[in-house]
Parts: sequence; C-alpha cells; structure tokens
Amino acid sequence: MNNERALIIAAIALTLALVGKTATMTYTHFAQRGIRNNNPGNIRRSTDKWQGLAPAQDDPAFFKFEAPVMGIRALVRILKNYQTKHGLNTIEQIINRWAPPVENDTAAYVRNVERWTGLAANQPLDLTQPFILGALVPAIIRMENGIQPYPDALIAQGISLA
Repeated sequence: MNNERALIIAAIALTLALVGKTATMTYTHFAQRGIRNNNPGNIRRSTDKWQGLAPAQDDPAFFKFEAPVMGIRALVRILKNYQTKHGLNTIEQIINRWAPPVENDTAAYVRNVERWTGLAANQPLDLTQPFILGALVPAIIRMENGIQPYPDALIAQGISLA
C-alpha cells in the first residue's frame, strides 16, 4: 500500500512539473500561423486587451500571445462568452459564429468537430464543464491549424485559467 501511495504522489508531482513546463514551451518551429502566434484559435485582432498578449503585435490580422496557454485561455473565454452572452450552446451554433460561412466551410468545420469530440452538432453543451471544453478546444485547434500539437495538461491549464 505504501508503494502504491508513493507512486501516486510521484505521478502527481510529475504531472504538476509538466503542467508548469508546458506553459512556457514554445511552438515557433511550426508552420501554422496560429501555432507560431501562440493563438491556436486564430483569434482576430481587435481592440480587446487579452491577458498574455505578446508585446509585439506584428501579425496584421491575428493576435499574438506570449505563450500557448494564454491563447488557449482566450479561446476558452470566447467560447464561454458565446454561451453566457449570446446563448450559443451547440457545436453548430458555436462554430457558425467562430468560423462564419462567409469565410469558411462551416458545415465541414461542424462535421469535423462533431466527429472529433463525439458530441452531436445540435446537442446542448454546458461550457462551464471542463470536460466539455476539454473535448471542444482541441477540436477547434485542430480545425484551425490542421494539427493539435499541445499536451492535454496545457489544454487543461488554459481551461482552468479562463
């Protein structure tokens, strides 16, 4: 029993150490703009003053964040606002606002997110639940960038910061 407890404590310590490291890892070697900008949701520049913005905002169209975790945090904050301020609570509603048909193949986006999350496009979602966001956020990142390179611990950290 003591060995089992020691292994659990070691696993928790390792997880906490990894979470701390993932917040500071850089992903600038990736070709995808959203990954390079630490903005995996490809949040367009606006007058919003996000926490964790990079000092140099040299991308003319999209925000740059200091670390991926802050870009993920911003993505989650927007999703939560979609639900609380705009009443959007299904994949279809959320993606139609996130990636409007005038700029995207929104129907394909919805189908992919539905497939990758295992959630139905019209299923009501509670975006206060971390496990729902834990499915939705990686799917959006994958759709926006063609890949989802972040470890689960970093996604969870971004969700908890939001």
